[in-house]
Amino acid sequence: MNSVRIIGAPTDYGSDRRGVDMGPSAIRYAGLADRIESLGLECADDGDLLVPRAERRDPDTPSVDGEAKHLHETEEVCTRLADEVAAAVDDGSVPLVLGGDHSVAIGTLAGTGRDATVGTVWFDAHGDFNTPATTPSGDVHGMPLAAALGMGAFETMDWARSPGLRGNNVVHVGLRSVDDRERDLIRESSGTAYTMSDIDERGVADVTREAIEVAADGVDALHVSLDLDWLDPNVAPGVGTPVRGGVTYREAHTAMEIVAEYDDRFDLLRSFEAVEVNPVLDSHNETADLAADLAGSALGERVL
Repeated sequence: MNSVRIIGAPTDYGSDRRGVDMGPSAIRYAGLADRIESLGLECADDGDLLVPRAERRDPDTPSVDGEAKHLHETEEVCTRLADEVAAAVDDGSVPLVLGGDHSVAIGTLAGTGRDATVGTVWFDAHGDFNTPATTPSGDVHGMPLAAALGMGAFETMDWARSPGLRGNNVVHVGLRSVDDRERDLIRESSGTAYTMSDIDERGVADVTREAIEVAADGVDALHVSLDLDWLDPNVAPGVGTPVRGGVTYREAHTAMEIVAEYDDRFDLLRSFEAVEVNPVLDSHNETADLAADLAGSALGERVL
């Protein structure tokens, strides 16, 4: 890795709580670009995608099968994001996508998997495996993995599917809040899921190393998705959907440092995203600061 390209996707279409659209600005304010450049990497900031405010759009967009709010708006944003991500990869850069809610991962995965087989490590409290037919809320930020894999109604949506994403290389890390019908989908899938109980029993380092090995097995590249609600709300209060019982500050850094170590050895990290920072709910920008810190660790920042 020699260069990183920052791409902001300031959306809150996928969520029922406002404020995550300001996440990219808050993370940039935390000094993200300077931190990346201090690692000896080139850093270009492409700014934010143009995203019309949700108040100007129709929340009752119908889906093919079930409920999915703002689906057309999500399609517009994710289609543009996929092109930006693919362009960054073509230029030899690692796209660093800043959300916005986690629905932006549909675009990131579509772009990074456009011309390569990819696996993903999904650091998140939630499964993000709902389809429009299984979701209890209709919020698309709970559907990005299902969309990228073409599950349910997403099977007919070319814009949502990631051509190179392999189902058996999808790995959840740190699950602790999963909807009932979503749980069945995860269990029936070919992917791998580690809950917070696994981390409690085995330790975050062991689980993360195994997760990366599973996600990277037999593919060309790796995508890492970091939802800040993976961390405990006491550490990261400014997130869209907080859930008690998450990882600690040090556990999160350990996981990201292992991501960087693996990339140093195999040069597989193709894209990275940090999502669901909500400055409205934050205190002194600490969650955005943490997002910048963790991105730095994933890209190679070390104490010594």
